Amino acid sequence: MATRTTGTSRADLITDAALALLAERGMRGLTHRAVDERAGLPQGSTSNYARTRQSLLEATVRRLAEREARVLAPGELPAPDAAQPPGPEALVAGLALALHRYLTRHPELLVCRYELALEATRRPELREFFDATGRQFREPLMALMTAAGSAEPERHTLSLVAWCEGLMFSCAAGSYHRSVPTEEELRTGFAELLRGMLGSAWALR
Repeated sequence: MATRTTGTSRADLITDAALALLAERGMRGLTHRAVDERAGLPQGSTSNYARTRQSLLEATVRRLAEREARVLAPGELPAPDAAQPPGPEALVAGLALALHRYLTRHPELLVCRYELALEATRRPELREFFDATGRQFREPLMALMTAAGSAEPERHTLSLVAWCEGLMFSCAAGSYHRSVPTEEELRTGFAELLRGMLGSAWALR
């Protein structure tokens, strides 16, 4: 059962409980009653906050994005400032650190992401909401790729995101779930990927 900590809002308590249920029981285990029980709240609290299943799912997606944003903290990444484009070492180090922290410390959030992504394929209204929250991660990466010298930042961002998501799935739920790469191995992988995409723009730095 979840316990309220100082400074935790009821909304955060409810959505954190919803994420915990998704990670432990999957989408079928996410009900208003189960959230109340997990959060340690009186029955009906979750219904008062999110009356429909759709509104509960949207709130859970929003909370997932908030927690992921803290895990993938932009502080480790260089600012996409065109006047001072990020160098290869800073970019690779920042990406590797953020991804390694996610894989080793918060694998349950990845499971929640997959549960919600699959549900979004069956609920068009959730799909739109899920995609909108994802843009907060893609757009900064596109700005970084532009600043790093990419001639096709949108396409290169897609490749970078696809590589990261494939790695995350393999390590969280796929065949490599017992062998998460080290931070050094992730730096090597990012360097290889970015060198292939940026070519001469990368080599000149």
